[in-house]
Amino acid sequence: MEPMDRPALADFLRRRREELRPSDVGVAPGARRRTPGLRREEVAALTGMSVDYYVRLEQKRGPQPSEQMLAALARTLRLSADERDHLYRLAGHHPPERTPLDTHVAPALLRVLDRLDDSPAFVISALGEVLVSNALACVIFGDRARLTGWDRYSAWTWFTDPATRAVYPPGDHERHARSLVASLRAAHGSPATARRAGELVDALRARSPEFGELWDRHEVGRRFETRKTLVHPEVGSFEVDCQALLTEDQSQALVVLTPEPASEAEDKIRLLAVLGSQVFGPSVRLP
Repeated sequence: MEPMDRPALADFLRRRREELRPSDVGVAPGARRRTPGLRREEVAALTGMSVDYYVRLEQKRGPQPSEQMLAALARTLRLSADERDHLYRLAGHHPPERTPLDTHVAPALLRVLDRLDDSPAFVISALGEVLVSNALACVIFGDRARLTGWDRYSAWTWFTDPATRAVYPPGDHERHARSLVASLRAAHGSPATARRAGELVDALRARSPEFGELWDRHEVGRRFETRKTLVHPEVGSFEVDCQALLTEDQSQALVVLTPEPASEAEDKIRLLAVLGSQVFGPSVRLP
């Protein structure tokens, strides 16, 4: 690590904070806002740090942030990849290597995600790593983005954690499993993601005979089902259409789940929005 440039870091954070509007990050504007852009406490809450910690950073007296904290700050402030790298350098860290597996969510996808408060949506990598989810997606699938290691990956949880499958009806399990394996096979065949995909394949083969059988079928193709049936312990089953918006390099995709207008599914999703995170049944993870 290098020494921090506290004055420059403080100035950069303040300027980026003041450039954001509450609507840019899905925050209600409220009345009588005297602060341009976001408030410090809003940045702290969205980042997952204490208000005092963030205030000290802007006052040039904060301790050196960890790489995990910088990644969260970059996401909250909707920084571009270049701005993210600059933030790391000011804080005395080397910027993360830019690869197709970079977990820094594309700001363009985040801007769309922030405006989707009535539809479950999440951003996923080419390897099926869940990078960020909106509130409704967390209610239905759980917040995988807060997990670590292989638990963030769709294929891993599907084949190693039986509870994951509760979000789909049993009749759809085989089709969904094949889709996950085919997508992983596509990532395994790409030079940009082959090494990490190979590590995941080896780990899954060691844990799941079912995965091994499906992998040996050699089905390949990145797949997003156009229609899904989901199951939630509080509202039962409901159908949604599935749309994916990919970045230009196809390294990340914003997946949006929408019910038909004026349908029973739409009513159930509205109910889940009211229930929020107060889920009475066992939590499940996003497959």
